[in-house]
Amino acid sequence: MSRRYAGLGVCYTDRYRRLGELADLENAIECDTRALALIPGDHPSFPTQSSNYAISLLNQYTRTGHLPCLTDSLHYFRKASQNLTGAPRDKFQNALRWASLASRQSLLNPIEAYQTAIDLLPQFIWLGASTNQRYQDLSLTDNLAVKACHAAIQSSNHPLALEWLEHARCVVWNQSLMLRSPLDQLYSSHPDLASQLESISSQLHTSSFNTCSPVASDPTTPEQVGQQRHRLATEYQSLLAQTRQIPGLETFLQPLKASKLISAVRNGPVVILNCHTDRCDALVIKPGHNQIAHLPLPNYTEQRARSARSELDASLGKQGLRQRGFKLMYQTNSEVSFERVLGTLWSDIVQPVLSHLGFLDDTPMNRLPHITWCPTGLLSFLPLHAAGDYSQPQSKVFNYAISSYIPTLTALPTSAPSQLNRSCRVLAIGQATTAGQNPLPGTTEELAHVKAHMHDKAEYSQLFDSQATTTAVLDAMEKYDWVHLACHANQNVRDPIQSGFHLHNGILDLSAINQRSFKNKGLAFLSACQTATGDENLPDEAIHLASGMLMAGYPSVIATMWSVDDRDAPFVADKVYAQLMKDGTLGNGEAGRALHYAIEGLRERVGEKEFGRWVPYIHIGS
Repeated sequence: MSRRYAGLGVCYTDRYRRLGELADLENAIECDTRALALIPGDHPSFPTQSSNYAISLLNQYTRTGHLPCLTDSLHYFRKASQNLTGAPRDKFQNALRWASLASRQSLLNPIEAYQTAIDLLPQFIWLGASTNQRYQDLSLTDNLAVKACHAAIQSSNHPLALEWLEHARCVVWNQSLMLRSPLDQLYSSHPDLASQLESISSQLHTSSFNTCSPVASDPTTPEQVGQQRHRLATEYQSLLAQTRQIPGLETFLQPLKASKLISAVRNGPVVILNCHTDRCDALVIKPGHNQIAHLPLPNYTEQRARSARSELDASLGKQGLRQRGFKLMYQTNSEVSFERVLGTLWSDIVQPVLSHLGFLDDTPMNRLPHITWCPTGLLSFLPLHAAGDYSQPQSKVFNYAISSYIPTLTALPTSAPSQLNRSCRVLAIGQATTAGQNPLPGTTEELAHVKAHMHDKAEYSQLFDSQATTTAVLDAMEKYDWVHLACHANQNVRDPIQSGFHLHNGILDLSAINQRSFKNKGLAFLSACQTATGDENLPDEAIHLASGMLMAGYPSVIATMWSVDDRDAPFVADKVYAQLMKDGTLGNGEAGRALHYAIEGLRERVGEKEFGRWVPYIHIGS
């Protein structure tokens, strides 16, 4: 009988939405009430019927403004999301509704709702699903990380804000890192369990990035691949639960707490920028400090970031900056638009942050401090490292600091910087001619510069044109510590893990790269177009080639936000490697510093307001 009442209630709700008759809404509430009264709280239908009732009550509150309807609606969304019998996906969606509704009411505290949603997120974005499926599911999470962080900041709980940003952003990436985490602690006490977990983790990680059968003769169907991944994920979760029963390992591979995240900050301050619809906020973490400083940035909002992104895209389109090999077309209006965007970023975000850090006062030009930016949402697409008032002297971020980026604090390395010596192995890949792409004559000169700087300082090898096949490059990347890729690249917006580098016999994509297990790597220099572009639909997932290289095991990546001029790439590479060889180390900000001074030289060469030429180059990682 309960099911009949529930079905009738859904029908009344549907008719109310179409016709707006109050009688239909009242009948829906009556049916939902009776349906719930006829089943116990542990009944499998209870979460769904609680959700239906919550929706009906919310409709009544919207129609009448009767406050008890709102209170009851929140109560039943809470029940629907926390009931043990509910399906994980349904529970997560109800938690999102609960959090969204609570956050819109000034007198309500949405913290419990957001905590519930974030706790349920791993079940919604399940390891047993393919990578593509998980990315599709993430598009349904309603900007959870940014909204939850904003709620925590509003409650003055900055450690919680930081934790939520880390746990609810770059979800697929963090899952991949978890599967590849070292198990030294477990091996020392329970080697058999560690061996099982390592084997399952490796299989699950590889299967996550499989988009087809590895060989044509393999009869395995996509359904069988999915079933195998489902089995592996279930076994993995069981082994994790078993491990966490061991005294001292209760938090094994659990999301990191704020104190642990803060301790990862070593090389200059990290500035996390939360870009919400209401305002922007900066969370500032300094090395050696155990507190998070909060800096409100009320003049910048998500809408302003969206407008800036559109303006930049239009400007880049007019200048022909779509792929490496195009000559930059001079467009005065485009440069004006670019300058306006950079000026707003300076006045509303970067200048207040620099002032807060004290970097605007007596900054030594010979040793600039280092800022690592961690933007969220649409800010991820904007060039904070180039922010400035270009009508005034000494009013640009690069006058006061060296800028790097990270997608999350988890991306910061925990190991010591690596030394550059003769045992360091450097691989360079060049494609001067690629079928269907513009020629890149500058790659020959570019690789010559890289080779010259490695002389007597590191072991060097290169694969050029026909030598650079996808298999040859992947195999060489496993053997060499650094990699320099001078070629075309593309961002696949429909299938992000198919984004890749154009090589002699095809595209080396993120899926193939992440099936390998690279360890103890150094710098990845991606001298190609669109290597840090990202996916507009999932800005907080950092789905681009640069983050893919970070995920693959390269802790330091030089990449481009859009296409680069083929004339500039050899110059930048020459200056970067000259500085790196001089420093002799990598992993303590050296790559960011080397790029900073290389781009300083490029600005002097092409002009400060030739934004399309120098702004695209960025450093990501350590």
